[in-house]
Amino acid sequence: MNTRTINPEKANKQSIARYLLTGMVMLAIILSPAKAQDPASFVNPFIGTSNYGATFPGPIVPWGMVSVVPYNVTPHEGNDYSNTDSWCSNPYVYNNELMTGFSHVNLSGVGCPDLGSIMLMPTTGELEVDFNKYGTPLSDEVASPGYYSAFLDRYAIKAEATATKRTGLSRYTFPEGQSNILLDLGHGLTNESGAYMKMVSDSEVEGYKLMGTFCYNPDAVVPVYFVVKFSKPAQKHGYWKKQPRLPGARHQWSSTSGKFKIYEKYFRELAGEQIGGWFTFDTEKGETIEAKVGVSYVSIENARENLNAEQPDFDFEGTAQKARESWNKQLSKIEVEGGTKADKTKFYTALYHLLIHPNILQDVNGEYPAMESSEILKVENGNRHTVFSLWDTYRNVHPFLTLVYPKQQTDMLRSMVDMYKESGWLPKWELYSRETHVMNGDPALIVLSDSYLRGLKDFDIETAYEGMMKSATSPGSVNFLRPDNDFYMENHYIPFRDSFDNSVSQALEFYVADYSLAQLAKAMGKKDDYKMLYERSLGYKKYFDSEYDLLRPVEENGSFMPGFNPMQGENFEPVHGFHEGNSWQYSFSVPHDVKGITKLMGGKKRFVRQLEKTFRDSLFDMSNEPDMGYPFLFNYVKGEEWRSQRTVRDCVSRYFHTGPGGLPGNDDTGTMSAWLMYSMMGFYPITPGDPIYTLSSPVFDKVTIHLDDEYYANDRIVIETENNSADNIYIQKMEMVDKPLREFFISHEELIREGGLKFYLGDEPAD
Repeated sequence: MNTRTINPEKANKQSIARYLLTGMVMLAIILSPAKAQDPASFVNPFIGTSNYGATFPGPIVPWGMVSVVPYNVTPHEGNDYSNTDSWCSNPYVYNNELMTGFSHVNLSGVGCPDLGSIMLMPTTGELEVDFNKYGTPLSDEVASPGYYSAFLDRYAIKAEATATKRTGLSRYTFPEGQSNILLDLGHGLTNESGAYMKMVSDSEVEGYKLMGTFCYNPDAVVPVYFVVKFSKPAQKHGYWKKQPRLPGARHQWSSTSGKFKIYEKYFRELAGEQIGGWFTFDTEKGETIEAKVGVSYVSIENARENLNAEQPDFDFEGTAQKARESWNKQLSKIEVEGGTKADKTKFYTALYHLLIHPNILQDVNGEYPAMESSEILKVENGNRHTVFSLWDTYRNVHPFLTLVYPKQQTDMLRSMVDMYKESGWLPKWELYSRETHVMNGDPALIVLSDSYLRGLKDFDIETAYEGMMKSATSPGSVNFLRPDNDFYMENHYIPFRDSFDNSVSQALEFYVADYSLAQLAKAMGKKDDYKMLYERSLGYKKYFDSEYDLLRPVEENGSFMPGFNPMQGENFEPVHGFHEGNSWQYSFSVPHDVKGITKLMGGKKRFVRQLEKTFRDSLFDMSNEPDMGYPFLFNYVKGEEWRSQRTVRDCVSRYFHTGPGGLPGNDDTGTMSAWLMYSMMGFYPITPGDPIYTLSSPVFDKVTIHLDDEYYANDRIVIETENNSADNIYIQKMEMVDKPLREFFISHEELIREGGLKFYLGDEPAD
C-alpha cells in the first residue's frame, strides 16, 4: 500500500495510534491471501495526483463505472488548486489540504472537468451543510488498488472506501457523540447543475444528478442515478436546499433568504441546484457505519438493482479483497523482472491507470443509454464501454489493449460501431453516450482500422467501414465530424482562415485517419478507396516550408500564412494553425510517411539534425500527444538508432517518477501511461494503421506478456535483456528466437508468432 503521512499538529496521538492499528489490520486482511510480491503491491495510486496528471487515489476496479474519491478541490484557503481556478480537471490534488466529501463518479487523467459528484461527507458535532464550511484536512492517507483510507482531522473520523464495478462502499469509524453523514448534490466538477432526491427511509435515499457540459459543450449532458443505503438507521434525517436571496424589503421576514434551509419534517421529493440530504446518528466511540452507493446511467431502479446484485450485504473486507483480486488478475497479464522497485512501481501504476477507461456503461441487466438519444438499449454481446478519449488513446492505448487485452478491446470496437448505428456517426470524444467534440481529427477511423489490421475481426467491419467512409467523404455542411471536409477533399489540406485556428493540427489528424482507413480499404480489396485515401494522406507536404524545415499554416490561395513564428504556442498560448502546441511539436507528426518528411527536409542528415534540435533546445513536449512518438523517429535513419535508445531512456527517467507529480501532464485516460509501459518494455506502435512496432532498449531484464489464447495461437511473448543497467542503454545486437534481428522494426504478427525478443546492451552505441 502507499501512504501519505499524518501531520502531528492536526490530530491527537490517541487518534493516530488507533488509526495506525486499524490501518495495519486492514492491510493484513487485504494482503493475507495474496502473494508477497503481487503486482498490485507495486501500484501507487498517488502517482499523477499532482502536476496536472489528473489521476485520483480512490478505489476503483478495472474498467469500473464507480470510483470513491476524496474530493479536495473545493475553493478553500489551503487548496492551491480548485474546481473554479487553475484549470483543475480532477477531483483530487495531492497538494491540497481540505476535502469536502467522497465523490462516486469520476474521470481519470482527463483535461476538462466533469463528474466528481454524488458526494458523501462524514462529520461530527452540530449539523453544518454548507460545503464552504465543513471541509477538513486529511492525514495518514493510504491507497492501493481497490482500497483507500484517511483520517479526517477535524472530526477524528477514520474513513475507508472500496468499490465494485457499479457500486461504491465506504466505512466511517466515528468518535463518541453526534455524527452525521451528508449526501451533497450541490457541488462537484461538473459544469451542469440540478439534482433530484427522495428519502426512501431513515437508512436509504435515491435520486439523480445532472452531469456534463464536458469541455463546455452545452449539449453533452447526462443524468446519473443513484441509491444510497446505510448500515444503521439514522436517529434524524432530512434535506437541505440553498434558498435564493429574496428581493425587496417585504421579504426581510424570511429567515432562510440566501441561506441553506434545513428540512427536518419534510421527507418527500426535493429538487434544485444546491440540495442535499443529512443523516444524524448517536455513535459510541469507535462505532462504524457503512454507506453503499449504487449508480446507473439509466434509472434509479437500475441503480438499486446494481447495488443489490453487487453488494447485497455490508461486507467491507470482502469487497476490498475482491477488488484487489480483480486488479491482480489484470495486472498479472504482464510480468516484469529486474529493474528497480521504482521501475516496477512506475510500470504497474501505469498499467493500473490504463485499465480505468474506457469503462463499462451498462447495468447488471445489460441496459445503457443509446448514443445521442433518450432511448434505452440492452447490450447483446460483451460490454458496452464509454469515455472514448480517442484523440489521445488511438496512439498507444488501443494498440496496447489489442495486444494484451483483446477481449476488452473487441468490446470497445463493438461499442464504437454500435454508437454509429445509434447516432449515425462514429464517436470522436464520447462521454456517457454523448459526443463532446473535443480535440481534432477523426480518430475512430484509426482505432477501428488499426485493431482490425492487428487481427481483431470479431466485430461488424462492414458497418464500421460504412461509418468510416461516411465521415471521410460526406460534405462538410452535413459532416458531424469533419466540417472542413469540402475544401479538404478537393485540395487535401485545410486552409488558414481565422486567427488562432487549428487548421494544420486538424489536417494532420485527418492524414493519419485517412492513411489508416486506406490500409483497411486495401486489406478489404477496395482499391479505389485505398488510392483516394492514401493520396489525401500525403497532403501534409503542402504545409512544409523549407525555409524553416517545419510545417506552416497555408492560406486558401496556397501561399504560406504571413508572420509565421514557429515558437508561438509554447505553454498552451494561442497560436495560429496549431492546437495545444507549436510547429515544432507537430512538424514530425506524420508517422505514416516519415520517409516523405525526411526527403522534404533535405535528407537523413538534416532530418536527424532537426529532430535532435527538438530535444536539445527543449522544444519537445512530453506532456502532450502530437510529439510523443518523436523519441522513436531516429530509428528511421540507419546508424542513428542509438539516438532513440538514448532519448527514450532519458524521457522515461526525466519525465516519469514515483511521486505525486510523477506524470509529465494529464494522463489522458491512460495515454501517458501506455507510452511509459511500451518504452520500458522496449517496443512502440509508431505508425497508427500499420501493425508494426519500432524497438528501443528495455528497462527490465525480462518481460513476459501473457497472451489471450482465445485470440492468439501463442500463449506469451518474452522479452529478455542481457547486460541491463542504468549505464548500459545501447543495443549491441538483437535476436528473435535465436535468430539475428538487424532491423529496428517488427510486425505485430511476427512478435506474436515468434513470441520472443532478446536484447544485448552496452554502455556505448554499437558500431
